[in-house]
Amino acid sequence: MALHSRRKAPGCWRFIRALHKGPEAAPVAQNDSVKRVFSGIQPTGIPHLGNYLGAIESWVKLQDQYESVLYSIVDLHSITVPQDPVVLRQSVLDMTAALLACGINPEKSILFQQSQVSEHTQLSWILTCMVRLPRLQHLHQWKTKSAKQQQEGTMGLLTYPVLQAADILSYRSTHVPVGEDQVQHMELVQDLARGFNKKYGEFFPVPQSILTSMKKVKSLRDPSSKMSKSDPDKLATVRITDSPEEIVQKFRKAVTDFTSEVTYDPVGRAGVSNLVAIHAAVSGLPVEEVVSRSTGLDTAHYKLQVAEAVIEKFAPVKREIEKLKADPDYLQKVLTAGAAKAKELAYPVCQEVKKRLGMR
Repeated sequence: MALHSRRKAPGCWRFIRALHKGPEAAPVAQNDSVKRVFSGIQPTGIPHLGNYLGAIESWVKLQDQYESVLYSIVDLHSITVPQDPVVLRQSVLDMTAALLACGINPEKSILFQQSQVSEHTQLSWILTCMVRLPRLQHLHQWKTKSAKQQQEGTMGLLTYPVLQAADILSYRSTHVPVGEDQVQHMELVQDLARGFNKKYGEFFPVPQSILTSMKKVKSLRDPSSKMSKSDPDKLATVRITDSPEEIVQKFRKAVTDFTSEVTYDPVGRAGVSNLVAIHAAVSGLPVEEVVSRSTGLDTAHYKLQVAEAVIEKFAPVKREIEKLKADPDYLQKVLTAGAAKAKELAYPVCQEVKKRLGMR
């Protein structure tokens, strides 16, 4: 028996080595005509109105405008603040359901969970070694968020813009839809791409920003700040799965001013202008037409009009989310298939990067 086992051992070890070796790196295409879009969203449960109008709606349109599109649920980014494992696991599925319900089509784009593609973290470390500490410390989001955490922000919070860069560059992406608050981070991505190309030879496209047409959706309770899931005031944020009653209540309590007329003046009348912008976005009408149609309405009645438009917009989305959440196995299959497709693209890129650095 022992001799028989020894004869088979070399074959067994070859099989084991093959398992650990992973797929052969495919040649990295250098075709600059390929336009590739990448963007990510944190798995913080159900998206709110600002997420939808500021990002998801444009994501749906981009699926038909570009030949290669990747959307990632960036769970690695979410752990820059403490997360309950059970809640995080469910939030990933909830976000998947929401994105699918809003129109993200796995046949047109690659939808996947960030942590399931290890190339993101491998490239992130390489890029981290290329960026200076002061550059990260001067990013406005680090200053803001670390101040909120009483100067006890983690290294993850400091370096997550580098992980963002790795997310984008892992696929040699050419275009990234971003909001105004991410412009500084995109400049870092572009600088890292240029820096790598200068040191190790032309390889990464320098990705371009696609600025969404919808400006930041403001908090309903504080129009000086953007709408946020973490806002302690529950009336400030409209989630796309809120009931009609909840939506009406939130818009009724929206902060405006003491002038009853409906006008659009973002500087002088931020609260009313936020409502007008939301109304225009969900109805598909120009701001000017929304204001014109509201002639004669006072702001109290106008708030109800905006609430009705939002309810109508999200009614079919809400129904589809509930349907999808009832089938978690399907949601997991979508993410698993998406991760496999994403890895096919990221693996050869990461291997080429390692080769140029002398790691293989």
